[in-house]
Amino acid sequence: MAGGEGTPHYDAQALEEKWQARWAADRTFAAVVDPGRQPYYVLEMFPYPSGDIHMGHVRNYTIGDVIARQRRMAGFRVLHPIGWDAFGLPAENAAIQHGTHPARWTEDNIGRMRAQLRRLGLSYDWDRELATCDATYYRWEQLFFLRMLERDLAYKRRGTVNWCPHCATVLANEQVSDGTCWRCDGPVEERELEQWFFRITAYAEELLADLDRLDGWPERVVTMQRNWIGRSPGALIRFPLEDHPDEIAVFTTRPDTLFGASFVSLAVEHPLVADLVAGTPAEPEVSAFAARVRSSARSERTTGKEGVATGAYCRHPLTGERLPIWVANFVLMDYGTGAVMAVPAHDQRDFEFARAYGLPVRVVVQPAGEQPDPASMTEAWEGPGTLVGSKEFDGLDSEEAKTRITDALARRGLGEARITFRLRDWGVSRQRAWGTPIPVVYCARDGMVPVPEAALPVVLPDDLAFTGRGGSPLEAHESFVRTRCPRCDGEARRETDTMDTFVQSSWYYARYCSPRADGAPFDRVETDYWLGRHGVDQYIGGIEHAVLHLLYARFFTKVLRDLGFLALDEPFHRLLTQGMVIKDGAKMSKSKGNVVDPDHLVERYGADTARLFCLFASPPERDLDWSDQGVEGMSRFLGRLWRLVHGVVPRLAAPGSAPSLDADVDRELHRVTHHTIRRVTDDVVERLHFNTAIAAVMELVSAAVPVTETAHPATLRETIDTILLLLAPFVPHIASELWEASGHADDLAIAAWPSADPAALARATVELPVQINGKVRARVTLPIDASSDDVLQAALADPRVQAQLGGRSVRKHVFVPGRMLSLVV
Repeated sequence: MAGGEGTPHYDAQALEEKWQARWAADRTFAAVVDPGRQPYYVLEMFPYPSGDIHMGHVRNYTIGDVIARQRRMAGFRVLHPIGWDAFGLPAENAAIQHGTHPARWTEDNIGRMRAQLRRLGLSYDWDRELATCDATYYRWEQLFFLRMLERDLAYKRRGTVNWCPHCATVLANEQVSDGTCWRCDGPVEERELEQWFFRITAYAEELLADLDRLDGWPERVVTMQRNWIGRSPGALIRFPLEDHPDEIAVFTTRPDTLFGASFVSLAVEHPLVADLVAGTPAEPEVSAFAARVRSSARSERTTGKEGVATGAYCRHPLTGERLPIWVANFVLMDYGTGAVMAVPAHDQRDFEFARAYGLPVRVVVQPAGEQPDPASMTEAWEGPGTLVGSKEFDGLDSEEAKTRITDALARRGLGEARITFRLRDWGVSRQRAWGTPIPVVYCARDGMVPVPEAALPVVLPDDLAFTGRGGSPLEAHESFVRTRCPRCDGEARRETDTMDTFVQSSWYYARYCSPRADGAPFDRVETDYWLGRHGVDQYIGGIEHAVLHLLYARFFTKVLRDLGFLALDEPFHRLLTQGMVIKDGAKMSKSKGNVVDPDHLVERYGADTARLFCLFASPPERDLDWSDQGVEGMSRFLGRLWRLVHGVVPRLAAPGSAPSLDADVDRELHRVTHHTIRRVTDDVVERLHFNTAIAAVMELVSAAVPVTETAHPATLRETIDTILLLLAPFVPHIASELWEASGHADDLAIAAWPSADPAALARATVELPVQINGKVRARVTLPIDASSDDVLQAALADPRVQAQLGGRSVRKHVFVPGRMLSLVV
């Protein structure tokens, strides 16, 4: 191989610092609006500033960087920003532990992580960096809140929440593990509190329908969102109470099973429960049961089937039969109406409950060819069938019966067709200080009053005391809490709840378009250019965000559209969910002791080796199994590339020279070079298969090594330039250094991406296998356009074919152009 004693030493750290400094000085990656060029917006989910990046970060951000660099070389104007998802509980935990303010802890971590990301050579426009804890960011979030409040898209009501008594805060479902708090490991209970909500359910139909437009998203993510939204057509059925003017409203997707209802179950939180048992013998038992259920975690309520009879009854809406009313632990107030029409024969949950408490089981839907016996059934039949025991509806199939029974209920004023959703309104209140303040005040005279838009932002105090005891530090901060009412100028109290951190990550992608805009949240020229009509061109992040973050971002985009801030229906056009980094059979984590330190990796091998391994070891959507040997292999390949280029520099023709195609070696090298261009372009642009793209370039390097002394200097120039151009998105530092060393004056980062010449892809000759009676006996090389007769004559003239024929005549021949010749003798 070319290269030897005169080859300079490959000092990865030195040349990486050189190129990173040059890119920064030249503002190479600045995103500039240019109406004459097509924009491309690539974005990775922004990190939480925990203090250190991990290999999952390296993989995620390197994937995005490859796309951004390639699109820039392909002629696009590229927006590739970075920022920090900076609010949240971990900062409060650190503040409590270290006796500091979350802002200082967060700022220190951002500084460290920023330096780590810069060392990877990521092509970010650092001028657009933002942090969600900056008041210049969250002031606009407060404005959005006020506008949503005007449109009844933000509202306050009592709601059931996960409550940690020790931390005195609401927890998201994701922050509860096995019924315990993720911060203190203490027990979590359910509690009803006044909470702020966003009315995401107002967009349920559109959120569901627009999933069909997301053809650039993984199907499993679309399916997860579809299931989370959970559209359920059915019927709302009213069961009149006995000796009481009220009624129990029940939603069911199976009105066809109405005649199998044998009791009704209520959630312990249902407002009728207290009225039904007040002053009755059942009151003490029901009250004690309700208190116990309320104090248990939601996950515990679905594991067992427990209940207590209220002693009250309601009436079947079509038969008038008395049905007992129970309270049950598994009925949840925020699902459906908080009441269940119990049909034990056709719902497994109801079946188990009925068997436990000796309640009737009635079969009213009979599967084909079977006659289930209620007395001997071991499980409910939840499928379709023919109605029995349902009076005038007997003999109907389930689907027709749903419509007919719903119509009958409607005629009596006791039911109607209804569509419900599993999706519930988004609870955004958090009882913690390190978050966006909710911009409302409470006045004894005027009640809840929005903060005037001109008074925004409501800024977090910088002298909060985080002790870990009691409630939010904001509640104890007198100068924050005590304020004046904007309407009457009387004494007022600020809201001390802050917004869920999912709110900040729901619109950050749009703020990147104009993060320094001061008069409005977005510069319309910038958002129209970068977001166009379909949003972020390529979004990249973990599958763990497939539902909540992505669903909330979709909802917020539609709200901002309707508020007049964006001209956009969906935020993310294409979505890539990258796999995890696995080591020793488990996801990398400090608790498992299997973490690879990115800093150590960069110090030992250089950023390009770290990048190349993360991209080559696995397709991006699959998990990556860590391999020390794999890292060594990538390091060796870069060393080989370094020696190859430096070794051939003296032989290379001037940049831009047209390749010579006179000799066979040049024609073949030219063909392989353009074949590689086509493969890599398809893999990077269309399929995002970076591992196979890198493998293709490695093959081109292997093809170039044997001919460095025999290929024409101009042809060799084309191949070496192509190798560096194709590798530039993956290993930008070494590729840029070798580009410069090989005589180029321009920066590789802004060089044009190569295009494959269709004429170069065609072979002049082809090697054809020759079969005799089904077995390959010889191979002949002929012009690619040789006719059937030419191929036959060439094969019959081949000594190996003649030996196999042994004088026998050919009875039949079959020629497949470009593939083979088959002889039958």
